[in-house]
Amino acid sequence: MNPHYPNLLQPLDLGFTTLRNRVLMGSMHTGLEDRFYHIDKLAHYFAERARGGVGLIVTGGYSPNRRGELLPLGSRMDNAATALMHRHVTAKVHNEGGRIALQLLHAGRYGYTPYSVSPSGIKSPITPFRPSKMSAKRIQGTIDDYAKAAGLAQFAGYDGIEVMGSEGYLINQFLAQRTNNRTDKWGGNVENRMRFPLQVVRAIRREVGPEFIIVYRISLMDLVEGGQTWEEVEALAIALQAEGVNIFNTGIGWHEARIPTIVTSVPRGAFTFATEKLKQAVTVPVCASNRINTPELAEEVIASGQADMVSMARPFLADPYFVAKAEAGKSHEINTCIACNQACLDHTFKNKRASCLVNPRACHETELRLLPTQSKKKIAVVGAGPAGLAAATAAAERGHQVTLFEADNKIGGQFNIAKQIPGKEDFAETLRYFSAMIEKWDIDLQLNKKATLQDLTTYDEVIVATGIIPRTPPIPGIDHDKVLSYIDVIRDRKPVGSSVAVIGAGGIGFDVSEFLTHTPVEDEQQHWYQEWGIDTQLQHRSGMVPERVAQSPRQVYLLQRKLTSLGKDLGKTSGWVHRTQLRKKNVEMLAGVQYDRVDDQGLHITMNGSKRILAVDNVVICAGQEPLRELADQLQAQGVTVHVIGGADVAAELDAKRAINQGTRLAAGL
Repeated sequence: MNPHYPNLLQPLDLGFTTLRNRVLMGSMHTGLEDRFYHIDKLAHYFAERARGGVGLIVTGGYSPNRRGELLPLGSRMDNAATALMHRHVTAKVHNEGGRIALQLLHAGRYGYTPYSVSPSGIKSPITPFRPSKMSAKRIQGTIDDYAKAAGLAQFAGYDGIEVMGSEGYLINQFLAQRTNNRTDKWGGNVENRMRFPLQVVRAIRREVGPEFIIVYRISLMDLVEGGQTWEEVEALAIALQAEGVNIFNTGIGWHEARIPTIVTSVPRGAFTFATEKLKQAVTVPVCASNRINTPELAEEVIASGQADMVSMARPFLADPYFVAKAEAGKSHEINTCIACNQACLDHTFKNKRASCLVNPRACHETELRLLPTQSKKKIAVVGAGPAGLAAATAAAERGHQVTLFEADNKIGGQFNIAKQIPGKEDFAETLRYFSAMIEKWDIDLQLNKKATLQDLTTYDEVIVATGIIPRTPPIPGIDHDKVLSYIDVIRDRKPVGSSVAVIGAGGIGFDVSEFLTHTPVEDEQQHWYQEWGIDTQLQHRSGMVPERVAQSPRQVYLLQRKLTSLGKDLGKTSGWVHRTQLRKKNVEMLAGVQYDRVDDQGLHITMNGSKRILAVDNVVICAGQEPLRELADQLQAQGVTVHVIGGADVAAELDAKRAINQGTRLAAGL
């Protein structure tokens, strides 16, 4: 029994096989699945997670046939040649002592293809094509294809399969009235709507035999109109258990749901109440998921009886050695997932290879390597924001002697501002991780030290990561007492009145607006459930109840010069959450604004040729940044070779993903 996390790291006996712990690496589509020439990269990606101690890995989704592809020529498991190729993946995982299951995912109407199919010909709001209604013959053929795909996965050396029955994909589409208006034996009453998943699992079990893991990803709360009731979910689970399911993994919400389920503002472990209820209805292990990102929380979920296992997906992008570090009592060294979605889901939904903001090596294991240096150098890094921290820790990990200069009294740079935004508290975890790495790799950290030319003359390499300064727009009256910068408001907590105009609607403008419209409450998690209309008692269809939104303590106007929609350039999978949150708080969002002046009356603006005065108490400037590169220019003028990274390099929009990636890649090559 592990002394640190005895429940989380306890083996799980499935009867015919035993998993080494209660940790399941949840499925993520990374983009490496879709092309045969990426198979070696995929194998190395999974092997590193197996080496890191995960109990059971689940791959990204593979369709059982062409009609179920997520995108044209996307990942499928439908022929022996593909299965043979996958033996490279399973062998590497098994060589590291791991177990791996192939996820079978039929996209249904979520397929980005003109040949997608669904129980009914009802178009999805998030995909461009209307699906064809499946005939009875095609339904039976699809069931057969699932069984064949499972058999091929077994032939490929996988230890099991996961049937994707949640998130609004094909199986979920059969189960919900929202997407199934059939009147034959595959639609109508709940027994008919359950028929498809039951026959899929029955056919798979018949194909693979009794000693092969079948995980079923069940949707506990659809969070869309016309979804399932809890009684229907429970009845399905009991019937699936009878068909031979070994583990229930759990899913929350459809991709088209207008309730967030995985972004950073979702409280940690927010949906374990639903997992706990399912656990009471079935006897096979139940796996909790969604926003579980620390071993402490995972241990608590299992110890309290809310689940038998925990599923963590993105946390294994952030740190493949999550389990090994927990096992060794070094949880402070875990690079925690902050649920930003910027390099994982946002990439996936743009058909780009996934990675991780805090770990750019994720899905690039064969290309971005931190190999021990053959020539130890003395390296100075100036600036301990995300870029400088990444460069300093990666260089020190490789064996270089690193000094890290920081003018402030703490590390973090702009992350010290981000972590104060409601819902972004997890950003502090990244700074905790970098602090641990500074100590582990014996970096000479010099705080309250503004490095000068003289300080840097003895180093072999100088990396300048001095960050940015906020841009001050040339607006008449910009020096008025009403005017504050976002740093004044968030970092320095200067008083802000009851009516505020925020100039600049980029990511910082949205963050400031959320900060200004939030009222702290005693129970933030219960408050979050109420504001998003989540039924924690599971008494209403889809787990939804009317929202109860707290009134904003301020009237906020969010303004931009551009005529485009505000927040258009925010993250693809998280931007809608921020826009929705501000609309709920009655933030007035104005585009195409000309800023005339600030005076005692407030902010004078012009829109569409019409003058308007916003009678606000304060004007907060979030109008971009300028690179802070005075030191870099001085060094270059002296003929010193200098590497400029992060905001000091490009400050058009703050981009931690680019900064950490840039710093890591630079250090990997020094």
